[in-house]
Amino acid sequence: MTERTLTLSTELSRRAEQETAAAVRVTGDDGPTEALETLILDSLDDDKAEDVVAIDLRGKSSITDIMVIASGRSARHVASLADHLVRKLKDAGCGKARIEGTQTNDWVLIDVGDVIIHLFRPEVREFYNLEKMWSVEPDASAG
Repeated sequence: MTERTLTLSTELSRRAEQETAAAVRVTGDDGPTEALETLILDSLDDDKAEDVVAIDLRGKSSITDIMVIASGRSARHVASLADHLVRKLKDAGCGKARIEGTQTNDWVLIDVGDVIIHLFRPEVREFYNLEKMWSVEPDASAG
């Protein structure tokens, strides 16, 4: 390959990457959805949330782009997860998050627009089984 061909090939690859990134990146009022999802997942991981699941709903629902579901070990743990997450969201400029369920902390819902977070006590999560309701792929254990 000549230097010119190599340069052109590199430029075309760079443009293709940018176009691909632009095609899958959905931005909300607060920035890229992926950055918001990463912040949320990192916060839940730092605070030892259990069974964390992120479901991509882009193109499948008008409610949100990503739904994150996680469990805390107790109502106190769920409250702590929610409190820390809301603080981190505010620090990141997402201060307009809507929060429901902090009275009992059995099921706390945090709506950030592009991402909705459900924090459950394990038995409440099992009862509502949101993963089954919203998952696109069929459960491999069903049969």
